[in-house]
Amino acid sequence: MPSSIPLKSLTLTSPAKLNLFLHINGRLDNGYHELQSLFHFLDKGDELTFQLTDNGKVTLDCNLPELISEQNLIIKAVNALTPFLTVEHKHYGVSINLQKVLPMGGGVGGGSSNAATTLLALNQLWQLHLPAETLESIGKDLGADVPIFIRGKSSIAEGVGEKLFDYPIEEKWYLVLTPDAHVNTALLFNSDELPRNTTKIDLSELNYTGLSPNHKNDFETLVYKNYPAVAKALDWLLEYAPARLTGTGACVFSVFENQQEAETIFTMLPADLSGFIAKGCNISITHQQLREQLN
Repeated sequence: MPSSIPLKSLTLTSPAKLNLFLHINGRLDNGYHELQSLFHFLDKGDELTFQLTDNGKVTLDCNLPELISEQNLIIKAVNALTPFLTVEHKHYGVSINLQKVLPMGGGVGGGSSNAATTLLALNQLWQLHLPAETLESIGKDLGADVPIFIRGKSSIAEGVGEKLFDYPIEEKWYLVLTPDAHVNTALLFNSDELPRNTTKIDLSELNYTGLSPNHKNDFETLVYKNYPAVAKALDWLLEYAPARLTGTGACVFSVFENQQEAETIFTMLPADLSGFIAKGCNISITHQQLREQLN
């Protein structure tokens, strides 16, 4: 049974995600894009520690001081939950420590993951008892990918990313390369060269078995053309296995049946490339840790 003793602190992994495919199906009159994407979690991520305080203050510490800002999605997530504090808990605050591991602007969801982890943690520490649907609604205002991290399950996203459907797959191992490039997502979405006519998949017929020409990333060709560091990383991976861009980049990845295969390739990584190995997860490691700590 879940513990009835209020928690004073939580330490959680804020995981990376991969887009195993990302199809752009069209562009709406309001400028937003219709898409389909398969989100899958990794067992690697940033580490967030939350310490409950009773002074009503919110503080953020980080191993990268330049990330400490009111614009950080962690702070925005805290501020979004403050109105839900009950009268008897209005004095609650929180001290947060972020150990940043994931690359920023890499397409692995670092900021969105941090925001979602913050919402999930404070929902417990502040005893808000908000349902997942409410947290997802709050998260959507913080970023398009935040709800998927709150949901915490390998899922297909449709529409403009707001429709989520559970889609568990075989949990394999991933080699992710982290090129030194900052991809401008807004420019990509506005580019005339971005494909916007990929045929929509009937999810009832989807049988995802791995990286294939049928399951692509519609941003990949455009990013490859305009970001040489991404092109170099992708070319290197393609020498050993099928590879794909995640999100709008800059990270690229390949999938392997087991850890040993991934590590064998990783040992051959040139000195001017960097990356990491992680296992895929159908259930977010954040949710796994919450279950363990709440029981």
